[in-house]
Amino acid sequence: MSSRSGGGWAGLDFGTTNSVAALAGEAGEPHLVALEGPGGPVEVFRSALCFWREESIRGGLAVEAGPAAIHEYLEYPSDSRFLQSFKSVAASRSFDRASVFNRPFRFEELGRLFLDKLASHANGLLDGLDRLVVGRPVHYAGSTPDPVLAKQRYDAMFTGFAREIHYVYEPLAAAFSYASRLTEPAILLVADFGGGTSDFSVVRVREPGAPQRCVPLGHAGVGLAGDRFDQRIVDHLVLPMLGKG
Repeated sequence: MSSRSGGGWAGLDFGTTNSVAALAGEAGEPHLVALEGPGGPVEVFRSALCFWREESIRGGLAVEAGPAAIHEYLEYPSDSRFLQSFKSVAASRSFDRASVFNRPFRFEELGRLFLDKLASHANGLLDGLDRLVVGRPVHYAGSTPDPVLAKQRYDAMFTGFAREIHYVYEPLAAAFSYASRLTEPAILLVADFGGGTSDFSVVRVREPGAPQRCVPLGHAGVGLAGDRFDQRIVDHLVLPMLGKG
């Protein structure tokens, strides 16, 4: 999910479990952004936040994201609040605010905190972007997801992060990446297994040089993926060993 070069064009895969950012090079070839972490630079950034009280800063509440959030939580688990997989409530009308140390945060506020922290670990590479292409699920997580609400929250979350914000279905982005290496027409089935959703698309790839290289033919998805599998593994295999039942 990256754009062609030209004054700060980037792509962001904002995932339920992990997030990845990429910049377009001079020739249009994307390269992943290395993000600073406690153990050194990483290209995969955990989609997590950690809050803790810090009287020396304005508001008295400090926050970190990604590997730094995990580090802070492991260092001080009883004095911090750790949030992960918050993307899974983007389309949920039942979610209004998360209370962190008695302070309410809306989804878009959590998302913007995460984005700002991600950018702060990118050594300025994600500052002043002209265009940002953001992946989105075909179907959002949850039993009755509201895609209109999710779009509103995404818009609020990304406002001001770049001059232009564009959204693309995550499996379609994967198809485009693969299609760039094809030399003849083909029809692809693209599967995107994430932390919160599993999405599937059928895409027709036209010959190189066609005005529209990738043509979506159909798509489907379910709000069932890695997080739910992890939950069931813990519930059925781990907890019984600790006394459940």
